[in-house]
Amino acid sequence: MKDSRFSRAEFLALTSLLGGSTLFPGRGEAAPDGGTPSLRTVKSPGLVGVPAANASAAAPKPGSREALTQLRRGCTASLPVTFSSDDGAEYLRIGEWMQRQKLSSDIYGNGDFVQAFEKKLADLLGFEDACFMPTGTMAQLIALRIYADSSSVRTVGVHPSSHHVLHEDDAYSVLHQLRAVYLCPWTRPLLAEDVALARDTLGSVSVELPVRWLGGQLQTWEQLQELKRACRDRKVKLHMDGARLWESQPFYGRSYADICKGFDSVYVSLYKMVGGIGGAVLAGNREFIQEARVWRHRHGGNVFHLAPLVASAAMRLDAALAAIPGHVKRAKALTALIAADPRVTVLPQPVQTNMFHVFLRGSPQAYSRQRDRIAREDHVWVAEGFGQTRVPGVVSTELQVSEGLQAISDADAARAFLRLLEAA
Repeated sequence: MKDSRFSRAEFLALTSLLGGSTLFPGRGEAAPDGGTPSLRTVKSPGLVGVPAANASAAAPKPGSREALTQLRRGCTASLPVTFSSDDGAEYLRIGEWMQRQKLSSDIYGNGDFVQAFEKKLADLLGFEDACFMPTGTMAQLIALRIYADSSSVRTVGVHPSSHHVLHEDDAYSVLHQLRAVYLCPWTRPLLAEDVALARDTLGSVSVELPVRWLGGQLQTWEQLQELKRACRDRKVKLHMDGARLWESQPFYGRSYADICKGFDSVYVSLYKMVGGIGGAVLAGNREFIQEARVWRHRHGGNVFHLAPLVASAAMRLDAALAAIPGHVKRAKALTALIAADPRVTVLPQPVQTNMFHVFLRGSPQAYSRQRDRIAREDHVWVAEGFGQTRVPGVVSTELQVSEGLQAISDADAARAFLRLLEAA
């Protein structure tokens, strides 16, 4: 029987990541790990001594990256999470917020503000301690390395779409001599039976909650508890790739601490959904985090001042988390409207978080042209890009309900998206 899992090379080819297109914006516009960038749309007031852009300069060449960025910025609503690269205004806001809070910076992470934020995240996730990391990739590699060294087992059980496998240039193998073991098929989340029936001795298991490449699918609460027990019974360390954990809470209807209970460590992103300019937090028991801080140093992650990164997340975190249930509710309504058209397939259905994937018949090029037309005529950005699937003639796109849809109704958003079908 043919193996139904994706190879990394096949995945990259199917989504055109090798060419730097489709699901993600152009180089310099997307999050560095292939994730979804945060939404930042405030116009810059300008800085003294910095010349303003030449208003009489020639318009961007049609079809160029600059023209696409300009078109996207002209939209009043967006179905995928989008952002402005006007970071000067963002940095001003961070500095002004720190001044209002009377906060002092840190030295290599040592400072009251940074450490208080780490404690806040540890408490929120139900762990003894937490450590701020410049990137989620660093945070997760450190967790897996610690588990491999403590058990002398260098195998890591993963889903085939794991971030470790697809988006880190094989860092787990090249830097830490770890070996990834695919425990389940691409088409569903990782379950307890996958761990129990694994032929390899596992040092750790890394579980993404939710699974991004399945449109944000999650295990049921019962399945999640069974998975925790299976790892505990086999004495396998269980790590959570919680890049989008924040958006999972409404599905489970439990606290973040309850969701995380039974995991040995959890990583959460501070720019995905939260909207910070970067950074992540790794949480675990006190001894684990002490060792993680040493590994952060070894990875070159002891940035002289972490406070600006931390502040960009701290000033948004509470409001961002409070808004997520509303985003999930809107995603359910929006997907129901979109999926009512028989020419469209939505995954998952019903939606489980505020993100989902949509499948359409046609070509990426035709849909991209129609997306641009909708942006010009309706001022709605309906998709970031379109990736070829394994099925010839079927493409997919990833959508995520966020504050970018505040300006329009669900009906108008669905109507704008379904205009893509005019290109079919």
